[in-house]
Amino acid sequence: MPAELRERLVELFRWVDPGPGASHLVSDVSGWWRDPTVLAELGPALVAPFRSARPTVVVSPAVTGLLLGPLAATALGVGFVAAHKAGDGRLPAGSLTWAQSPPDFRGRQVDLAVHDRHLGPGDRVLVVDDWVATAAQVRALYEICAARGAEPLGTSAIVADCPPPVAHDLNIHTLLTLP
Repeated sequence: MPAELRERLVELFRWVDPGPGASHLVSDVSGWWRDPTVLAELGPALVAPFRSARPTVVVSPAVTGLLLGPLAATALGVGFVAAHKAGDGRLPAGSLTWAQSPPDFRGRQVDLAVHDRHLGPGDRVLVVDDWVATAAQVRALYEICAARGAEPLGTSAIVADCPPPVAHDLNIHTLLTLP
């Protein structure tokens, strides 16, 4: 990844205090989406570690993944499959394959689903997301891939702060890591 992109990602990121009663700071990555150079460079940077593995599709979870996934898919010249969350009120019609994540960093379990008609045997899947903290959603997406007969090649994220053994086991590559 170009050093300039890394520097720009750090520069445009902020931690925000959501106010009284909050138990933690909230990440604000909105600056990444506002910068046209960052947007142009994110897709190629995210797919670089996986290009030689020849993914056939990119899968990303709602919400931020719905922006990053198409950028990565375009950089690879492959299609994109959205992973929908049960609680977002926008579930698509049709047959879906579901998986529930293990507890995430807040203790929540997330139900994820993909359209059956968009993922199947022979697909080589690159999972893309903005942030991987516990890899809970990554595990659920890999479970969906297995249920559909697809092969998860790994995950590419902008930031990861999951334990190194988890990143290694799930083949997670990131542009930035937290100290």
